[in-house]
Amino acid sequence: MLKVEKIIWRSTEDKVISCVEKNRVLQENLVEIRQICQDALEDAVLMDCDEQQFRMVLAELVAQLKNPYPPRE
Repeated sequence: MLKVEKIIWRSTEDKVISCVEKNRVLQENLVEIRQICQDALEDAVLMDCDEQQFRMVLAELVAQLKNPYPPRE
């Protein structure tokens, strides 16, 4: 299980993100994402989908996410 409470988030300048609110939002997002992915995996397995294929599709989905924001200078 992903230990989201153990993650030390870092900025693009490699500084620790110390803002409590930012860390709370990031942790809540990961908990929600994990639960949605878990539910989807369970659905896929119940529908007789290949578990490894489903995991590869999820990994590809994450790899294809696009950052909509321009780089900071």
